[in-house]
Amino acid sequence: MKSLYTVGLLIVSNIFMTFAWYGHLKLQQMHISTSWPLIGIIVFSWVIAFFEYCMMVPANRIGFVDNGGPFSLVELKVIQEVISLIIFSLIANVLFQGQSLHWNHFAAFLCLVAAVYFVFK
Repeated sequence: MKSLYTVGLLIVSNIFMTFAWYGHLKLQQMHISTSWPLIGIIVFSWVIAFFEYCMMVPANRIGFVDNGGPFSLVELKVIQEVISLIIFSLIANVLFQGQSLHWNHFAAFLCLVAAVYFVFK
């Protein structure tokens, strides 16, 4: 059950992270934040990133083997990176750019799954 909580929190965390890091660029494309000063963009991103950390820190604490979780430090990092790349690909392509995913995206996802497999071996 801790593994499901960990992965779920990491997914939510990475959704917030993607919007914190790249959401301001979409707002700029939509001409919402074009007049914002850089400090305003930074504050906007940090407000969103706060919620990312509110999910990421508990995910790592719950999932870490020394806290009774099922994952080593390396496994947690690999899981987080895979989730991050998948979430980014979905949000960037589908929501931000209005593009569909192509065969190469699915091939990359399979490679990520293989990477996770090898880390856990």
